[in-house]
Amino acid sequence: MNRPFRAIALLALGLSAACATTPPIAGDPAVTVMALAETPPVGTAREDAADDPAIWRNPANPAASLIVGTDKKGGLYVYDLKGAQRSFLPAPGLNNVDLIELAGGRVLVIASDRSDLATVQMFLALLDPATGTLAPAGKIAVGPGEGYGICMIKPAGSKSIVAFSAPKGGTIYKTLITETAAGFTGTTTTLAQVPTQTEGCVADPRTGTLYIGEEDAGIWAIDMTSGAQRIVAPVDNKLLVADVEGLALAPEGTDGGYLVASSQGDNAYAVFRLPGVTPVGRFRIARGTLGSVEETDGIELDNRGFGPAFPGGLFIAQDGQNAPAAQNFKFVRWDEILAALGEGK
Repeated sequence: MNRPFRAIALLALGLSAACATTPPIAGDPAVTVMALAETPPVGTAREDAADDPAIWRNPANPAASLIVGTDKKGGLYVYDLKGAQRSFLPAPGLNNVDLIELAGGRVLVIASDRSDLATVQMFLALLDPATGTLAPAGKIAVGPGEGYGICMIKPAGSKSIVAFSAPKGGTIYKTLITETAAGFTGTTTTLAQVPTQTEGCVADPRTGTLYIGEEDAGIWAIDMTSGAQRIVAPVDNKLLVADVEGLALAPEGTDGGYLVASSQGDNAYAVFRLPGVTPVGRFRIARGTLGSVEETDGIELDNRGFGPAFPGGLFIAQDGQNAPAAQNFKFVRWDEILAALGEGK
């Protein structure tokens, strides 16, 4: 959600009113990196439209991997690693997106569906890795609320998928998704409740921890089984400047790696080391061959190799200010981010 500028009227000595813009809050200093590739602008111009990406890594040929991105006014795009558009599936009202590989190499894509503002719903599609196209696979009603954040895991040894929904109202839903001959079905329970609006969502099956971004408050760690919850990274106007938006995970080993959050309020990204959610630092995507990135909603991260262009991992950020064109997604080398933060190996 892009934060509006706040204007206040000033009256002085009988002169006409004038407007001043409240200076934006600046967090701690951030290192800079530059994007290596970008997608075309989404089809919806002059609106807050592009929102969230998800990465499918091709295990046979990582350089041929695919990215799914949402245009919440239009539908789902599929891109390659150069940012070129492979396909588009019309489906207005989608917001966040995640994907997971099924048996037989099939890829299930699930997006939060806001076409019904009273009921949280999940929009399902199947991604064909060979053609880069999406086919609708139904919807699953989750519960009361307005759909917003979404993330998934596939527990080891299970044929089912667990999806977590983070609607605007702060209720966190857990849906067990199973595939039958007739399609996909879901059974939902309420996992937790946070006080105010949520969106960012990423799940770590290694530790059974769900990370949820409460936009004005910070990042919650929620036990996927019990629902026990605690704030692990508060909005402090240092590392995190509200809104806290997209969340992404780079797992390493049994419980290590990194958690990354979009600090939308000052156009930066906060990086934390796992398992303790220990602050590492912050970075920005600056102008280089491609433009800079501001007002990011969704982010995605995969720290595995993706061929010559992204040998040390891929970080993707939605660009909320891609002027003069419409919003798009920009791709950055994860190893370059780590090196800029002094975390390079």
